[in-house]
Amino acid sequence: MDATQQDATARARELQRSWYGEPLGALFRRLIDDLGLNQARLAAVLGLSAPMLSQLMSGQRAKIGNPAVVQRVQALQELSSQAADGRVSAAEAAERMEEIKKSAGGSVLNSTQTTASTGAPTVRRVVREIQSLLRSVAAAGDIIDAADSLAPAHPELAEFLRVYGAGRTADAVAHYEAHQS
Repeated sequence: MDATQQDATARARELQRSWYGEPLGALFRRLIDDLGLNQARLAAVLGLSAPMLSQLMSGQRAKIGNPAVVQRVQALQELSSQAADGRVSAAEAAERMEEIKKSAGGSVLNSTQTTASTGAPTVRRVVREIQSLLRSVAAAGDIIDAADSLAPAHPELAEFLRVYGAGRTADAVAHYEAHQS
């Protein structure tokens, strides 16, 4: 790989870090490890071609262009966290991956987090929007640095930045629900 290609790959990975919280290669490898997948199976669940997944992992491409695929990635991240913690069995994870694969990208979570009949957004969707906005402004490491700077004078704001800007969606949902009243 020549210097120009190396620079392009480094830029793509930095963009991925700012958009997704980390380079997609690291994120996808974690999903593969936690969920017991191979690359071909991960690509199938996400609705990507195997070559596209490979290009995203290697930094040849920076962005996932399909919003439904991004939502499936987020759903798999949540499932991966639950599988790694032992909250979800391998059989349950396999069943949920099939639901994620079939989804158009919307939430495939339990009924307490689905959209209400009023059409109001779910807590999870609101949290993801907040996360997306923060992560479009700064990389996770920068958000943590900002939170550390704010912590002595504004601990609640620092916690918000850490949870929504660099934390997992499940933790942000719990934080959001704990602060609603």
